[in-house]
Amino acid sequence: MRTDDMSELFCTYRRTGDKAVRNEIVMQSMHIVRYAVISTRNMFLRFTDEDDISNEAVLALISAAESFVPEKNVRFETYASIKVRGAIIDYIRRMDSVPRGVRRFAKEYDNAFSLLYAQLDREPTREELAHHMGMTVEKLDSYALKAAASHTLSFEELLFSGFEAPNDQKDGFSEAERRLMLEERRKLLAQAIEQLSDKERTVITLYYYEKLRYSEIADVLKISESRVCQIHSKAVEKLRKSMAEYLEQ
Repeated sequence: MRTDDMSELFCTYRRTGDKAVRNEIVMQSMHIVRYAVISTRNMFLRFTDEDDISNEAVLALISAAESFVPEKNVRFETYASIKVRGAIIDYIRRMDSVPRGVRRFAKEYDNAFSLLYAQLDREPTREELAHHMGMTVEKLDSYALKAAASHTLSFEELLFSGFEAPNDQKDGFSEAERRLMLEERRKLLAQAIEQLSDKERTVITLYYYEKLRYSEIADVLKISESRVCQIHSKAVEKLRKSMAEYLEQ
């Protein structure tokens, strides 16, 4: 469907709220669902089947059609593909949920770090954190790595890796449209990264772009490996929140 035709449908839907018009928008945009399912297949096959993922994706597409604001400076294809892919990722995360113990540790770790930082007027050492939390340094390091690992999938969502669909699949986008969508997505992410602190940007850059391990980043920044894990986790959550807030504006 031409962009002008889709714009006309959105204008009609915004004016009338007619669900038949909304459904037409959804039907004309089903290629977004097909592509999102294809590009995340390797992630979800361990936990669920394609039908369940497709159902989640369609519901997200309907929600995107209902909440999309045409006046905003973003194309519906970009907006909807982010919402649909995000819904799939969230569904996968629910299927592969992080153990409660790891989530509890992450919260307690953050609280302990903030408290000790305020008391000591410097970053606490691993030994000080472990003592405060009543555990060994080895256990603290183990939990910190597990907590950080739980954020890898969420950053994959932000980076939109796997954007290129398999060559034998038709996703409904022309090459020009795909390039434009990818550029828009990169701009959104770049804007979100700019809002991070200097140290958070450094950790994100070194870990995801320079491919350094936590231990190597710790050496570069002269901080503990567990502190790198904490910075990484907070940065990813900030990025996800920034992207979500942009889409909901």
